Amino acid sequence: MNMDLKNHKILTFACDACKTVTLHVPSKLDAVKYIGRVNLKECFKSANLIHSSDPDFQILEDGSVYTTNAILLSSAKRSFTVLLSNTDTQEEKKILVLLEQQTKVLRKRRSQEKVLIRAKRRWAPIPCSVSENSLGPFPLFLQQIQSDTAQNYTIYYSISGPGVDKEPLNLFYVERDTGNLFCTRPVDREKYPSFELVAFATTKDGYTPEFPLPLLIRIEDENDNFPIFTETTYIFNVSENCRVGTTVGQVCATDKDEPDTLHTRLMYSIIEQLPASRTLFFMQPATGVITTTSSQLDREVTDKYQLKIKVQDMDGQYFGLQTTATCIINIGDVNDNLPTFNRLSYETSVEENIIDVEILRVAVTDKDLINTANWRANYTILKGNENGNFKIVTDPKTNEGVLYVVKPLNYEEKQEMTLQISVVNEAPNFASSRSTMSMATVTVNVQNQDEGPECRPAVQIVRIKENAPGSTKGIGYKAHDPETNSSSGIRYKKLSDPEGWVSVDENSGSITILRSLDREARTIRNGIYNITILASDKGKRTCTGTLGIILEDVNDNGPFIPQKTVIICKTVMSSAEIVAVDPDEPIHGPPFDFSLEGVSDSEVLRMWRLTKINDTAARLSYLNDLQFGEYTVPVRVADRLGQSLVTQLKVILCDCVTQSDCDIRSSVIPRRLILGKWAILAIVLGIALLFCVLFTLVCGATGAAKKPKVFPDDLAQQNLIVSNTEAPGDDKVYSTNGFTTYTMGGSTQGICSTLGSGVKNGGQETIEMVKGGQTVEPCQEAGHHHTLGLCKGGGQHTLDSCRGGQVEADNCRYAYSDWYTYTQPRLGEKVQLCNQDNSHTHAQDYVRTYNYEGKGSAAGSVGCCSERQEEDGLEFLDHLEPKFRTLAEACMKR
Repeated sequence: MNMDLKNHKILTFACDACKTVTLHVPSKLDAVKYIGRVNLKECFKSANLIHSSDPDFQILEDGSVYTTNAILLSSAKRSFTVLLSNTDTQEEKKILVLLEQQTKVLRKRRSQEKVLIRAKRRWAPIPCSVSENSLGPFPLFLQQIQSDTAQNYTIYYSISGPGVDKEPLNLFYVERDTGNLFCTRPVDREKYPSFELVAFATTKDGYTPEFPLPLLIRIEDENDNFPIFTETTYIFNVSENCRVGTTVGQVCATDKDEPDTLHTRLMYSIIEQLPASRTLFFMQPATGVITTTSSQLDREVTDKYQLKIKVQDMDGQYFGLQTTATCIINIGDVNDNLPTFNRLSYETSVEENIIDVEILRVAVTDKDLINTANWRANYTILKGNENGNFKIVTDPKTNEGVLYVVKPLNYEEKQEMTLQISVVNEAPNFASSRSTMSMATVTVNVQNQDEGPECRPAVQIVRIKENAPGSTKGIGYKAHDPETNSSSGIRYKKLSDPEGWVSVDENSGSITILRSLDREARTIRNGIYNITILASDKGKRTCTGTLGIILEDVNDNGPFIPQKTVIICKTVMSSAEIVAVDPDEPIHGPPFDFSLEGVSDSEVLRMWRLTKINDTAARLSYLNDLQFGEYTVPVRVADRLGQSLVTQLKVILCDCVTQSDCDIRSSVIPRRLILGKWAILAIVLGIALLFCVLFTLVCGATGAAKKPKVFPDDLAQQNLIVSNTEAPGDDKVYSTNGFTTYTMGGSTQGICSTLGSGVKNGGQETIEMVKGGQTVEPCQEAGHHHTLGLCKGGGQHTLDSCRGGQVEADNCRYAYSDWYTYTQPRLGEKVQLCNQDNSHTHAQDYVRTYNYEGKGSAAGSVGCCSERQEEDGLEFLDHLEPKFRTLAEACMKR
């Protein structure tokens, strides 16, 4: 009972009526005429069943109201109910539709124009619509616009915009006093879907009490446009034997009516199929996609279908507008038919010994599309062609199989041959899993032909020892007649014999040695001597063969040394390697025995020695300290069987590092020396230069004895480098350039005519001097240092020795006091000059007093006394020429 009550409440609530809809229609309505639209969604969104209480009217899903029959309204009003229901939830709603004649509405509204007092605001946008292609009567009243200010003023109404003062002109107008809006003629919605007008309200004196009022007039769509296919004829392709549901293609149509309405909801269908067999295609109504309904499409039966298709609006309802078009469907070929031989067996004949000749053509039948891969045939020989005598190819024009002979047939071997051939298509077969290959048999009869002699095998071998005496006979070349399979009646002739060693018997083909054979001749390849033989029969038919004579080796060659000249770089080598070879076969070859040729007390044995390295090589060494030059050394080499040969080697002892550096002309000591005129001149000039040097030394010594304590003024411009090595680390280098002394070691020896002796005190001590503006490392002892100070302005100059040191003169020509006496005034003069410029004023860069700050400065002094630079370094010893480096390396090794 509770459930019934609940259902009763739901039905009661659901059956509540929605908002009443009023439609203005003419008094006469034609059948299938659009009269307006009802907003169904606003009333009941989930309705799935629409029903009209009046059978003269039909309501579509979008709310469009159509007449089903011609109607003549006898009274001013007519109504019917639209029932909306949901079959799932059992909900229902109703909409009352009132139909009013337009003439009555017009009179009624005009009667209401006199009533100026309104209870609600009237100057506001009012929705308005006009059915396209309306039949009138015209002018057709649309609505009334009115301002509330008309209660106080006399108001005049006017409108402007498209349809009034813009294209299309004069379609709408408004009565100035009443505000009634009229349409003057039918409107096409597809051209003008809506109009946006502006209404104005003004007083007599031009005062505007209201803002301009925008008015939207929408043109209601009428199903007045037919749907149109995008093409008049559609052409699609689909393969035969395709699966059910395979898509063939899709058609498309357009409709100019209002989108998203029943006027543009299209439905596609197939009207007719040609040829009119069973239905093979289906068209989806909503999308226009065509699919197959059968897998039995057979191109070989029907290769083309023609469909007449239709599209209809109003969702395909009987009163919708429709258009037709043509669709042609071509059936594509697949390889579903096997090629088959027209006959199962064939027979043909061919003469022996001919090639590249056509002997048979075989034909096949294939129902697939001509000149496609599904039709073209590939032929194969399955059996009977093991020797490769035949080939079969496809004629591209006729699709026939053409059989050729490509290798000569021999009647004497086989008179009949049977071939088994097969055929398939180029493209794989559609039903290959259940198909069988088509095959046929070909019988080939071989016809006999008169043939010449046959040289088989083409190369025949005979063995003869080399050095065989003349008139030696041997088995020669043998040809035979294939008809009789014998050699009778065949004549032989020698075509080529490079060395002219043999002759050939004309009747038997045997050979005779004319002169001794040599296996080591240049025409022999791998110990085989080839001659060419021509064989001919009585019919002058010929064949050519090769007789290979294998020369069996005889030990008739002694081993020898190919390298006749041997260079030994004496500075780096004491021996050279020599290698022997034997042209005989290995059985008559190594190991070799090397020996010097000569008697036991001969000069060769005293000067040279041979030492065996391996089976084919030995080492030649020189004894004693031989002079550079060229020598002849005879070497005997014997093979394993005692066959020997003496090779005269030319051995050159050369003064070189590598053999390529050896200059034979300069290294060889000639047995007889002959001097040219330029050599004599060079010797004379050398002797003269030597006398000049000796004379200079004598004069210098004499002058020094007369003036033992006078130093030359250009002492600062001289360089003297002395290097004595008395013990490891006791190297001494002295330089007089710039008055500088370098001393290394515990004691120092003074150099005559140069500096005084060093200071000895059990440690390393050095007199520090100034050279070229640079400071030389002083001697150090117990943290003390000694400096040669040059006073500013030419003051006192002192040369102090190391503190606590004792000065000694060791083998020096001059004592320290002499050196001091000589250098003191001259050093003062030099400093004075450094202190003055050209105008005898103090210079800006004269030498100043300094203290020792350490050694190793990268920059030298920039004073006025620093013009001289060190010029006598030993760096040049690091950049010797290549020949001097070679000499240095040789000296170091020795």
